Amino acid sequence: MSLLVLGATGTLGRQIVRRALDEGFQVKCFVRNFRKAAFLKEWGAELVYGDLKLPETIPPALLGITAIVDASTARSSDVYNTAKIDLYGKYVLIEAARKAHIQRYVFFSIFNACTYAEIPLIQMKVIIQDHLIRSGIDYTIFNLAGFFQGLIAQYALPILDNRTVWITDDIKSIAYMDAQDIAKLTIRSLSSVKIKNKILPMVGSKPWSSIEIIELCEKLSGQRSKISRIPIFILNLLCRLTYFFQWSWNIADRLAFTAVLTNSDSFNTSMSEVYGLLQMNEKDTEKLEDYFKEYFGKVMKKLKKINYDSANQSNQRINKSNF
Repeated sequence: MSLLVLGATGTLGRQIVRRALDEGFQVKCFVRNFRKAAFLKEWGAELVYGDLKLPETIPPALLGITAIVDASTARSSDVYNTAKIDLYGKYVLIEAARKAHIQRYVFFSIFNACTYAEIPLIQMKVIIQDHLIRSGIDYTIFNLAGFFQGLIAQYALPILDNRTVWITDDIKSIAYMDAQDIAKLTIRSLSSVKIKNKILPMVGSKPWSSIEIIELCEKLSGQRSKISRIPIFILNLLCRLTYFFQWSWNIADRLAFTAVLTNSDSFNTSMSEVYGLLQMNEKDTEKLEDYFKEYFGKVMKKLKKINYDSANQSNQRINKSNF
């Protein structure tokens, strides 16, 4: 089977490419910047130029492709271009996929996305999802809650650097998942007829609150955190204020999503159906405790080496000065 991967240089996309290559798939990566994507070529993937803002680049990229894995995410700073990329570009892609008789289209949305109509970027995900379902292409839609990888910059690095960790008063728990496990399940789904034309969750085994993650980081790093809390009413006020200015709409979207987390139920659900359909075991997926343990272990080992090398250099300078 040959795959076309969109968003191949992103957190999830690169894991999908790596896993697909390891499983023996032929992989094409739909990219705008060949230099940025050079590491994918080194892994064994084929790079094809494509830009969702340029519809004419889409059909040639589908030549010889069996399935599409769409892990792309719009990061535009203005709503017009975001809509143009995420809506018009994806409409063209889906129509081209239908004409090319693509056998499977895997799309990633956001957990409980249908309930967040006030956030334009999430609303666009829902519109694209609905269009894909109506297209007649065999699809699989996975609803994500969050990646382990994103927690490093949000919690681990600030604690290691003795910087402030910002949290809200009442953030709900989120069942984060390792992007590598999401990639593993995604590639497995391509060979499963049972998972065709289904919308399924893709979440971790345990939901974590901000405080629980911070406490885990403190325990593994041996350092205390500096926490600053943002009251929910201030967050909601900031959301309303930023929507008055077009240049700050992307900021408003992020704030709105954070506000949603504070007012919604836990971002978690059972994955038993998914594991059953894919004939896989939940025990084979990474736990957040183990992920962070490995991360902090590597960091501490590196810090010890740096301190050791620094101490040796200091001793050498002292010894030289004695002669």
